[in-house]
Amino acid sequence: MNILILNAGSSSLKFSLFAFPSGRRLARGVIERIGEGESPVHIFYDQHRAEYRESVTDHREALEYLERLLPRLGILERFDSLSAVGHRVVHGGERFVEPTRIDEEVIEAIRSLVPLAPLHNPANLLGIEAMRALAPGVPQVAVFDTAFHRTVPPEGYRYAVPDEWYERYGVRRYGFHGISHAYVSREYARLRDVTLKNINMITLHLGNGASACAVAGGESVATSMGMTPLEGLVMGTRSGDLDPGIHFYMHRYVGLDPAQIDRILNHESGLKGLCGTNDMREIERRMGEGDPAAKRAFDIFVRRLIRYVGGYAALLGRLDAIVFTGGIGEHSAAVREAVAEGLGILGVRIDGEANRSSDTGSRPIHAAKSAVELWVIPTDEERQIARETYRLLS
Repeated sequence: MNILILNAGSSSLKFSLFAFPSGRRLARGVIERIGEGESPVHIFYDQHRAEYRESVTDHREALEYLERLLPRLGILERFDSLSAVGHRVVHGGERFVEPTRIDEEVIEAIRSLVPLAPLHNPANLLGIEAMRALAPGVPQVAVFDTAFHRTVPPEGYRYAVPDEWYERYGVRRYGFHGISHAYVSREYARLRDVTLKNINMITLHLGNGASACAVAGGESVATSMGMTPLEGLVMGTRSGDLDPGIHFYMHRYVGLDPAQIDRILNHESGLKGLCGTNDMREIERRMGEGDPAAKRAFDIFVRRLIRYVGGYAALLGRLDAIVFTGGIGEHSAAVREAVAEGLGILGVRIDGEANRSSDTGSRPIHAAKSAVELWVIPTDEERQIARETYRLLS
């Protein structure tokens, strides 16, 4: 049973191909800069790497190109031979709290949620509609980033705003990165050979987008992103938590309109707004050269993390593990060390040598005397989507 997983961005298309029930990954790849003239194509399969450049104007052309290329590489005969296609969809609102078989009604419902995720859901729909046109007989499944957080209680997802805002307009916390938080929490339990039901942990997905999640017994009970992915931690280009009054101040006294404020908070804030770059590697390099702006950005990023982890530890009542994942979480020893040092009051102690190891796989990085385990676990959202798709259809 071969399952193709698609993660469509506004100008990119990531894919992975899995064989089930073994769960073996047969191939993965990405087509970048769709619609920008010449699109780089990267494919990894059977320990081989193939790279091409192709003129791809939209997501349907990207998939048509893959349908021609994959047979040439001996990876897949044709899309019609697939058992299923799983799609990552960022926002499922309150309606979609489980993986869902895609039909016209589901597509229209995802489209109705575009105002809640205007940067993501339209791109996800492009991949869905293109694949349905190319392989209409193949079952398609949507797996939602928001679904893992369906277990957050009302006191965790409701905002202190008039009831009408929630009842009529859906103003509430939804949370995101759920596919990643679900994967790394389950992977931790597998690696430790423990039952998730007995574990309280905090998972930190740290990349250009960043979020924290408190997981009790395998279920999300609190998460940092809100109604949109803008709330919470400091991110690459997003501000994270912000006094709402700042929006009105910048509109009334500076003259920025809502669209400008939205663009700045999503694309020109966060690490980039603080020091001119959203690349943590560059920030750490500049810190080493004594750059005060880079140091300030790093410190603000870490302080926000410490505040969230400390708060979530109090909500959980007992904290067994902290898991770092995402580009920064997996690769920045400096961030992990600074966070661990800031959580000393919780008995957190890091093993410096293990933390600085060049190993890129899953590994513990806590000291023997640490009261809380610290782990680095690379996320694999495509594998989690494939598992959910297989589980639904079988």
